[in-house]
Amino acid sequence: MTSDEAKKAALDLAARATGAYVTTVGSDGYPRTRVMFNLRNAEEFPHLAPLFAGHDKDLLMYLGTNTSSAKIEEIRRNPKACVYLCDYPQTVGMMFAGDLEIVDDSRIRRTLFTPGWEMYYPAGPDDPDYTVLRLLPKFVSGWLRSSRVAFRVQER
Repeated sequence: MTSDEAKKAALDLAARATGAYVTTVGSDGYPRTRVMFNLRNAEEFPHLAPLFAGHDKDLLMYLGTNTSSAKIEEIRRNPKACVYLCDYPQTVGMMFAGDLEIVDDSRIRRTLFTPGWEMYYPAGPDDPDYTVLRLLPKFVSGWLRSSRVAFRVQER
């Protein structure tokens, strides 16, 4: 499998995976994994597609979370993290690894805020308990059916 084929497969997976399994490193040095919304899922979040346009090379990912969650302190201590996406029935799974960043840009916060999230963030996109995270993966690895996938991600 060529690098271009692997990158296309990663983009296809990101556009359809239903959950994003995010792993950070806890204060005890052990990994902590939780499932979050995969905001690149084009069917579930079609209104966000323009935000990801132009990010085919860098595989940019955004995540919304609670400021009060343990993962925020974990990211502040150690930003190294990964997002794992999978399509289990198709035997496709890929890990997108890099540094998670906390995003303060109010335009991005407002763009990502999705109807229905008021149940998590009652004050809307300005809720102090609403935080946006950005991952610009450095490398991707995993499986595409019976083929191993591994490549470094190009910056824009």
